[in-house]
Amino acid sequence: MAKKYYVVWKGAKTGVFEQWNDVKSYTQGRADAQYMGFESKAEAELAFQSTYTKALTKRSMSKGTTTKPTSYVKGSNSAVKSSAAPTKNADINIYCDGACSPNPGKSGTGMAVYQQQQLIELWYGLYEPMGTNNTAELNGMLEAFKYAQVHIKQGKTVQVLSDSKYSIDCITKWAKGWQAKGWTRGKGEEIKNLEVIKQCFSLYQTLKAQLIISHVKGHANIEGNELSDRMAVLARTKRTEGFVQYQDTLDIKAILAMPSG
Repeated sequence: MAKKYYVVWKGAKTGVFEQWNDVKSYTQGRADAQYMGFESKAEAELAFQSTYTKALTKRSMSKGTTTKPTSYVKGSNSAVKSSAAPTKNADINIYCDGACSPNPGKSGTGMAVYQQQQLIELWYGLYEPMGTNNTAELNGMLEAFKYAQVHIKQGKTVQVLSDSKYSIDCITKWAKGWQAKGWTRGKGEEIKNLEVIKQCFSLYQTLKAQLIISHVKGHANIEGNELSDRMAVLARTKRTEGFVQYQDTLDIKAILAMPSG
């Protein structure tokens, strides 16, 4: 097997590394991790002098496609195709994401919608001047559920994909117990982000029989996740309070070159 070199732009330690175990230790458990594998040390060093976003765009262009960037995933020493296609089949696949800087601080939410593995729509908005990563992610789940509801009523299968384990667990695991305790964590302990959690859980209850919810790794070159991230940052920078459809051309290379969260 050819030797690989790895660049870590965001992690406990950054730089160019030769051992995958080092990369894993610096990035594991970090939602903001940014890293990529390369065939040569020179290529890796050159990429490290630039940015993760530019490296991602360059790789997409070198593959001659905007839908199948290559990434290295946790626990693997080999390159895997991490395209718009999710691991489970559905008619509609909705990626949602949130961005906040600083945290807490200015936040926004983004969404990327695929049909037949093709990008069809991008959405952004829900700017909050004093939001958090978690509120932005939960807002994304709620908008994804609203979008899913329309298509489920048409008899389509829908999958919602998020890199926020917190948001997914809030809705699919914890909310039922919190509701049984009068919407507390027990002993009257307050639940953060309760109003949006209630809205998400209520809608989820009506959709869950026809809805797939999947967790995806953030900043791992998964196109749908990357695009929803760019939309979330766009919402934050433009301070877009509503949730609106992206009206410019769906030029995936150009959008991936936009600022990331």
